Amino acid sequence: MDKPKLEKDQVKTLLDNKYLSVLDLQYENTKHYFSATRRKAEGTVAVLSDEEFRALRPDAVTCVVIVRNKGGEYGLLLTKEFRYPVGQYLLSPPAGLLDERDLSEPEPVLCAARREIEEETGLRLSDSDKLFVISPLFFSTPGMTDECNAMACAVADLPEGFTFNSGGTESIEMIGDYVVYGKDEIQEMMRRCTDREGVYFSVFTWAAMMYFVSGMWKERL
Repeated sequence: MDKPKLEKDQVKTLLDNKYLSVLDLQYENTKHYFSATRRKAEGTVAVLSDEEFRALRPDAVTCVVIVRNKGGEYGLLLTKEFRYPVGQYLLSPPAGLLDERDLSEPEPVLCAARREIEEETGLRLSDSDKLFVISPLFFSTPGMTDECNAMACAVADLPEGFTFNSGGTESIEMIGDYVVYGKDEIQEMMRRCTDREGVYFSVFTWAAMMYFVSGMWKERL
């Protein structure tokens, strides 16, 4: 099907700082569409060729972390992380941006996932643990941004006496709690669409929950 064509000179920058750009996508003189993005004007997804689009790298990775204590059952690890735009601690899977180091590696998504899991939880994955890509790229909300996340899964045995911690995170990141939930608890929260305290969570949290309860991860063990 035909689609409107956007050239690089039709993308105008309205806001540009270290963390975020706001771009005006001028498809026609009277048709302006605004995108909040981590990308700069020359790299916005809307101007990519079809070939470049299919080879697109994600901005970040969301991690489905499935763990068990010795002799125990597997559970889904979720954190309570403070999310500044909503001013609440929201139930969240570990996640983070891909950086330049990751993009130079043979498997950028897995490189970033391994690092983010260790930084946000203190868990260093061993050679016997599993780490794999669920999806190389999801668009977060393409009605207002071209931001995109990969999704990866780690399945790990916890070392004896291990305690989760956020010692590797940046000062701006605030993690209040860690909980490993069993399948029944996850399903109950999915039915309510809130956590135990009645607070709503993100669609990526819901996706992590769904992947865990579906059992699809067991096919990769």
